[in-house]
Amino acid sequence: MDVAIIGATGSCGRQVAAQLIERSVLQPDAPKDVYLPRTPSVQQPDPAPRDPDVRIHLVGHAGGAHESELWGLRADLRDAFDDLAPTIEVGTDVAATGASLVVMMAGVTVTRDTKDRAALAATNRRIFAESAEAVGAMRDVTVVVQSNPVELAVEAFARHVPRGRVLGAAAWSDSLRLRRELAAELGVRRPMVHAEMWGQHGDHLVPIWSLVRARGVSEQHLADVIGATREGRALRDLPDEIREARSHALELITDGDVVGALVHIQSRPPDVRAAVKPFFIHFTAGRTTELATARSVVDVVEFIAKGVSAAIPAQVVLDGEYAGLTGPIAVPVLTDPSGWSQVVGEPIADDEVAALRAAGAAIAEANAAG
Repeated sequence: MDVAIIGATGSCGRQVAAQLIERSVLQPDAPKDVYLPRTPSVQQPDPAPRDPDVRIHLVGHAGGAHESELWGLRADLRDAFDDLAPTIEVGTDVAATGASLVVMMAGVTVTRDTKDRAALAATNRRIFAESAEAVGAMRDVTVVVQSNPVELAVEAFARHVPRGRVLGAAAWSDSLRLRRELAAELGVRRPMVHAEMWGQHGDHLVPIWSLVRARGVSEQHLADVIGATREGRALRDLPDEIREARSHALELITDGDVVGALVHIQSRPPDVRAAVKPFFIHFTAGRTTELATARSVVDVVEFIAKGVSAAIPAQVVLDGEYAGLTGPIAVPVLTDPSGWSQVVGEPIADDEVAALRAAGAAIAEANAAG
């Protein structure tokens, strides 16, 4: 599989390229160097020749620093992963790559002045439209989107690529964050917890409490933790809770009280923590949430590249397949080698359906603005 990364020189794009190579996602059977000294009795295996059908294309904006940075990034990736790396190419025209899978990472991100993902649409709408039109000229291509607002980007690409070939990976990263927060509450590791975030990648996240499962804990303990988490709260109020917690945390960060901001976030319920911590990371780690963001993208690429039929929450464009919803929104879908094939949502609680409908309305309003 050829993969093209649009926005490869950004913080998250670089991490996607590195993790794709380090995890051998595109060539899972590639031999790994054992890093032993070459002696008559211990021989290192000769590296296998690079498969000409496996390539990573680093795609940047023509002109300026981003184009020139592509060459340095390729050199750095080769130095770091030469024993694992497939052929790495650079360019500014994604349509010329002939890639079978495109990862969309380009666009501006949040700043101290622009904290709402919806506010990014004014700038990123043009970037999404131009990239989607270029990708639309390619044959049999699948698109994994992580740029924000992710629902706007998914909608843009689905105008030029069959909607079953376009997935947003942000719902997977939101779900991983929720699983981590719940695992901390339950006293287990994240792999023991199944939990999903649907809806909007933003204020209208929808934690699906009715489908939470956990191994290694009793059903009673799980019920007690979820009950304590939800006591005195209504799911319809979660967007307001997220906005309040985020606003207060960012005020503390601006005042230099980073520890106080983290303490404030940690005092909130796990669904609020999962929504707000990315902002804390973004404004305190010196750059965006590149590690977690890239990990979720590479997970989704791996499901597709290896033909894994995985039921994962992802942003897709619906046409009434679930709860009568239409347009871009995160719901659980079944991945296949070309993208996604069907929605696999189990029955959920009435308040979760209502929150999902509210998320769909918020997405439609945000995408229509401007």
